[in-house]
Amino acid sequence: MAFSSSCLCHHPLPLKINLFTSSVQYPKSVYALKAVNTELYGTHIGCKLRSEWSFVGGSRAIVRRNHGSFSLCRKSSRVQASWFTNPQLASDAFTLGTAAVLPFYTLMVAAPKAELTKKCMRSSIPYVVLGVLYSYLLYLSWTPDTIRFMFASKYWLPELPGVAKMFSNEMTLASAWIHLLVIDLYAARQVYMDGLENEIETRHSVSLCLLFCPVGILVHTITKALINTSRKSKTKTH
Repeated sequence: MAFSSSCLCHHPLPLKINLFTSSVQYPKSVYALKAVNTELYGTHIGCKLRSEWSFVGGSRAIVRRNHGSFSLCRKSSRVQASWFTNPQLASDAFTLGTAAVLPFYTLMVAAPKAELTKKCMRSSIPYVVLGVLYSYLLYLSWTPDTIRFMFASKYWLPELPGVAKMFSNEMTLASAWIHLLVIDLYAARQVYMDGLENEIETRHSVSLCLLFCPVGILVHTITKALINTSRKSKTKTH
């Protein structure tokens, strides 16, 4: 229950007394001071200052943050999450994978019969390292739409438009490049080892495997067939 004093009924500051709470409430004079805008770590943060005045409480300033302002914690988590999908990471992996296989091709072409070349090509370490790198990039590039892009047809077969959409992602493209490097190097190794076993020239075939792996395998097959035919003809002659 509330009542107003008769002597104060026309007073510009009406007084209200609440009997249930035994408290006196005075009207508050509220006015906005100004808006404060600043930047924190490149993020725009806005807030508003408001001043309230009353007989009891006096004057006080209230700072309210704009609801549209960006949370620093959310910003930091988003930056941390985006680091794993940074295009720079895909570019670095692309360059690193390409540079990693070049020494092996150089050895097979420049010194195919050297013991160092034979030892390096018998090792499985390059394939393990590149396999780990490929698995990591594949994990980063994998999305719920990957399977849908790969098997877009009703017969669950890959289609060119879906695969093109999948490889529009730089991380996916980088993982596919590492995949090709591993397969090409393994094929070149098989050509090289077969050449050592059968005493067949493989420098041209290994070089082609670096850029055009199927062509390199085809050329090695033709070279091997020609050399074997020549050897058989020589054997018959003698």
